[in-house]
Amino acid sequence: MISLSYLSILCLTLTLILYLLFLRIYRKWSKPWLNPLYTVTLTLLIFASLCHIHSNAFQQGNAVVNAFLQLTIVALAVPIYKHLSLLKKDFKKIIGGVAAGTAFGIGSVITLAHLFNIQTNLLASLIPKTVTLPIALTVSGDLGGLASTTILFVVISGLVSLIIGPRLLNRFGIKSKAAKGLAMGTSAQMLGAHHSLNWGEEEGAMGSVAMTTTALLFSLLVPILPFLLKIY
Repeated sequence: MISLSYLSILCLTLTLILYLLFLRIYRKWSKPWLNPLYTVTLTLLIFASLCHIHSNAFQQGNAVVNAFLQLTIVALAVPIYKHLSLLKKDFKKIIGGVAAGTAFGIGSVITLAHLFNIQTNLLASLIPKTVTLPIALTVSGDLGGLASTTILFVVISGLVSLIIGPRLLNRFGIKSKAAKGLAMGTSAQMLGAHHSLNWGEEEGAMGSVAMTTTALLFSLLVPILPFLLKIY
């Protein structure tokens, strides 16, 4: 029987190989649903199920990756600094749009949780679903949520927003470059910001600023969110 240490190294190696493989496929075909974030996750789930590998092996093996994930919180300051002039120029537009999107996201989650009588720890895992993953894990942990569940909701939220977001923008005739970038960056985080960059420089800048501003707003809301959960 393979020891847990060797199995963890195998899981880490497999994760890195699959990521590089599916990244090449994604870059070749440029389809949102081929993003390695989803294809690698789905492949690893199937592999772990077929080989009866416990999640502890993956968690232990990917501890290094998780450590780097926490460091990416600091890296979020880079796009804000890079687009600081844009942020100053359109401060009201950016803050207003991101705040409205964030408030709607939190409000809709709490309302649906109330209607379907969802448990508090599951609600805590759902609330930060529209923020970038490092911040989502921090917020979820502070609220008593489950890390694995939060990751799942963040991934699903990003995928759904990436697929239907551009279609909704076209359906409602939204042509503003700033609005398109803000909408995608707020709803689909890094994936939305990257997709916005394909539309143009201004859309990409707005998407990047929206993603980081959403993370900043969520960080400021952390002391308030526990009171909302108590009210719920």
